[in-house]
Amino acid sequence: MVIDGHCDVLYKLFSNKQLQFDAHGQDIILQAGLPRLIEGGVKLQFCAIFIDEDEVGTPTFRHVLEYVDIYDKQLLSQPMIHPVLSKADLSVMNEDGKLGTLLHIEGADALEGDLMLLRMVYRLGVRTMGLTWNYSNWAADGAVEPRQGGLTTKGRKFIRECERIGIILDVSHLSERAFWDLEKETKKPFFASHSNVYDICPHNRNLRRDQLQAILDRDGLVGLTFVPYFVKQDKDATIDDFLRHVDYVCALGGADKLAFGSDFDGFSQMIPGLEHAGHFVNLANELYKRYKPEEVEGFLFGNWHRFLSHNLPD
Repeated sequence: MVIDGHCDVLYKLFSNKQLQFDAHGQDIILQAGLPRLIEGGVKLQFCAIFIDEDEVGTPTFRHVLEYVDIYDKQLLSQPMIHPVLSKADLSVMNEDGKLGTLLHIEGADALEGDLMLLRMVYRLGVRTMGLTWNYSNWAADGAVEPRQGGLTTKGRKFIRECERIGIILDVSHLSERAFWDLEKETKKPFFASHSNVYDICPHNRNLRRDQLQAILDRDGLVGLTFVPYFVKQDKDATIDDFLRHVDYVCALGGADKLAFGSDFDGFSQMIPGLEHAGHFVNLANELYKRYKPEEVEGFLFGNWHRFLSHNLPD
């Protein structure tokens, strides 16, 4: 059983209207399409709304609605898939032949700092939120923004409203200064959906030791990702290289706050043996060689489940 904290399958479906989430056999293209999720034992999949400015120009709320429409028509139309909106909905993981999905916004550009639009996406099913992608917007600077600024005034108001209505905040794409601004501004636990360890692979999208410690101290969660260039600098990454990041977070005392956010369908170069969601079994096999069974079960699903059961709305 697996919970995966990040994928871009909705982006692929948005960009190529010919793709089908449930395609089988020779037609399988998606890394996190339905057959691969079933093959990998995924019981809950986070699905990101990521609007690519290079593809559509300025992100608008209409783009968000298009994503939600795709989510409804391609995913929620499947009899086995159920949206996770509350703590009670996590029970879908206990049902044979059922799979939960959780809607996430990766970059809040299209919401324009409008708290009414934020409340609207909550009503549409969004339960987790990353303020930025890699660059700056009205809310904050992203991880690779050259000036490396922090939260704006609108951004601070926005995260307070997220906390009030029950949207959990994701720090994976924030600049370092914006991360610390959010840490000071928030009262509730927050998480990194798909980031790795900067000390092992010094990429701006990875987290420094003190950032990782801050997430753990807040009873948050660190979702390690399979993107090769976040795993190893020369990009020739292996599962063993990925496990160095697992070891590091565990050494910080984070074994019960560590999970995975694959980023499947969000990158093209793969770690051998982790090319799609059906390969979670390969990762599990390597983890069981190194860790206690209860720890591995925590990494794969238990830690995400605990975090969500504490922080999703009632």
